[in-house]
Amino acid sequence: MEAVVQASCESVSELHAVQQSAMRKTAWRFVPVLFLAYIFNYLDRINVGFASLTMNKDLGLTATQFGLGAGLMFVSYCLFEVPSNLVMYRFGARRWIARIMISWGIAAAATMYVVGPRSFYLIRFVLGAAEAGFHPAVIFFFAQWFPAQYRPRVIAWFLGAIPISSLLGGPLCGLLLQMNGFLGLAGWKWLFILEGVPAVFTGIATFYLLGDEPKTASWLNAAERTALVTMLAEEKRERPHRDLLAALKDARVLILSGIIFTFTLGSISMAVWLPQILKGYGLSTLKIGFVASIPYFFGIIASIIWARYAGRTGKAELSLTIAMLVTVVGLVFSVLSGALLPALVGITIGLIGLTSSRAVFWSIPPNFLTGIAAAGGIAFINSVGNLGGLAGPVMVGYLKDRTGSPRSGVLGMAVVLLLGTLLAALLRAFVSESKKKPA
Repeated sequence: MEAVVQASCESVSELHAVQQSAMRKTAWRFVPVLFLAYIFNYLDRINVGFASLTMNKDLGLTATQFGLGAGLMFVSYCLFEVPSNLVMYRFGARRWIARIMISWGIAAAATMYVVGPRSFYLIRFVLGAAEAGFHPAVIFFFAQWFPAQYRPRVIAWFLGAIPISSLLGGPLCGLLLQMNGFLGLAGWKWLFILEGVPAVFTGIATFYLLGDEPKTASWLNAAERTALVTMLAEEKRERPHRDLLAALKDARVLILSGIIFTFTLGSISMAVWLPQILKGYGLSTLKIGFVASIPYFFGIIASIIWARYAGRTGKAELSLTIAMLVTVVGLVFSVLSGALLPALVGITIGLIGLTSSRAVFWSIPPNFLTGIAAAGGIAFINSVGNLGGLAGPVMVGYLKDRTGSPRSGVLGMAVVLLLGTLLAALLRAFVSESKKKPA
């Protein structure tokens, strides 16, 4: 009997080792290239904020016009988000992610050709259409390859590209703006060119490095492929939706859409307007680039720790609620003093909450969305969220024009994010109730 037990333990241990090996190999193949892709993706979102330091004067843009143009890409993004992911479901995530990256890289670089408000609006609209579907396509892709217990960590590493891009993007944008006059081009034009073109090459790389499905993973041996396919097949999902219409009627999908609207509003507003906020403290263009990276450094560390906790405890909804509350506290604190240091501390606390919210949030939808419901449902959630990317910059720009200070816009963000915190608490109640119901 003892021999049988020992053999069984050794078998379980060997299976666990094979599973870990499969996960490690798959993560090392996919996460770095998608991480790099998201860095370029987010750089092409936030660089307009740094470009505005000189571009607005060259183009004659008011704060409201700039805020509208910065946010317009999210209109087209939302319009094309769900259709894009339904097409992705038809042709496969690998091909569609590559297509998205190549087209958005070209559109981002083309921003150098804007000459006034109308052309600025147009290129931002085109950029949003080109980019539509990237983020939910990657989340859908991860759900196809990583079981639930690994998904929060993988998604957290992927989403870590956002604070990393902001950490590196600030100094990089500041340095690129110093190229003003080189070959007769303004510094802000070099910024768009040199941060847009790399996305094209990364898109080509993803086409060859990503995989279509686990059972055809050539980088895994036969035992690892079998273990991965088995883990995914045995994954228990809470009341899974496979029909898109049913998923869109689910209260949890609607609540998640409201939550992501609020923290996307805060995240994009902060990314776009942080350079202008710091400029108000008398910092030079180059210093702004470096100082703006400080909050994101702490955000990177916090988001990884927060996601690990959520993954190990299974308390994603509670972790999300706390993270969003931290964001509200930080933003309010940042406007209580007129000095740079307290404001920077508050902004750092706020961004810790924002980056942690994002890392935890995207581990929740795949728990009850599968198949085409996952492709369309996740895209729907993300598209509604990206409306916050339009509303936020416009709101802050409007309040800045009315009051003469972007700090009123920061308070506006805090109010919206407080509503998001309440929605996160409501989501937790809905999820707890649904777990009591039979699947």
